[in-house]
Amino acid sequence: MATLAATEDHAIKGPAKAIQPTWVRVMHWINAVAIILMITSGWQIYNASPLFGFTFSRSITLGGWLAGGLLWHFAAMWLLMINGLAYLVTGFATRRFRKKLLPISPKGVLADLKAALTFRLGHDDLSTYNHVQRLLYAGIIVVGIVIVLSGLSIWKPVQLQYLTALFGGYDVARYVHFVCMSLICLFLIVHVVLAILVPKSLRAMIIGR
Repeated sequence: MATLAATEDHAIKGPAKAIQPTWVRVMHWINAVAIILMITSGWQIYNASPLFGFTFSRSITLGGWLAGGLLWHFAAMWLLMINGLAYLVTGFATRRFRKKLLPISPKGVLADLKAALTFRLGHDDLSTYNHVQRLLYAGIIVVGIVIVLSGLSIWKPVQLQYLTALFGGYDVARYVHFVCMSLICLFLIVHVVLAILVPKSLRAMIIGR
């Protein structure tokens, strides 16, 4: 009887609503792998010439030494650039970014942030992003573009001298690259915490519904 009731209920409500299309889920997880590889190998590269008075533990770096870190970093870079570019083109072509990330208003961000901090922000409809989510996702796209461009200017400072000059020179580009990496790490922490607090959002990114 319970199975029959569940079947009838499903028939009345219809199939589960698709929240994340296949292309979003595939590119999301490819980007996740590429970003983790780039961050950990980037920490190995950083350790060879630190910008600040600290280095990262070898237990959380990738590559073993500078040359190994560079190999991993460049391999992940191509994966991230190709997949990221495909994600941007598809996102604009399908108008997903416009539907999901706009509009963003300061009033809406402050209201949703206040609701989130007081644990009153609803997550019933995962197909619609609140203003804080829109700001975070739009911001991380911009940060992703900047970190790629600053990385290219560090990699080829002579061949891409105009790009390097746009960042204020090689040394400044390194600091910009590090700041962007830090922002991405902060975003990942928030992203993972939210996925734990709202597990159905993680399920939607795995199975789409």
